Amino acid sequence: MDEVLRVELARRVEADQAMRRAWPTRPGDGADEGELTRFGAVDEDNTAWLRRVVAEHGWPDTSLVGEEGAHNAWLLAQHADHDPVFQAECLDLLAAAVECGTASPADLAYLTDRVRRAHGDLQLYGTQFWYGADGLGELQPQPIAEPDRLDERRAAAGLGPFDEYRALMMNMHG
Repeated sequence: MDEVLRVELARRVEADQAMRRAWPTRPGDGADEGELTRFGAVDEDNTAWLRRVVAEHGWPDTSLVGEEGAHNAWLLAQHADHDPVFQAECLDLLAAAVECGTASPADLAYLTDRVRRAHGDLQLYGTQFWYGADGLGELQPQPIAEPDRLDERRAAAGLGPFDEYRALMMNMHG
């Protein structure tokens, strides 16, 4: 295990999460331009760093950084929305790691939905919510493909039922 890499992933995720805890919960709750720039800089720095890690080591999976470290690598990729090409590359690498048993199928489901939505496609697992296209509506899931098979796909990825997840999201952000 690469302990230095594992520790740095944890440090970067802590910065990511601290920034997100400070983010306004609802659109219009008032982050100023300076805060938005600072928030974006955290994601951009983490993405640039993860890009270097992937170039040097490949995907940071459980064999390289342990279970928590692999989850932390996924989180940095999940928040790389400003670089959809790299995010899609991470999706491919993560999918290969899941196939080898060295990454989480649940993490793959979340990143799959994130990348699909970035490309204008319907999500498969119902993990991504929004406040509508204008950002001013009520919290709701982004469009989902074949909703009648959603819980089946979620179960296959190790995710719980969608209704429970929706209630959690509404409780946290709604």
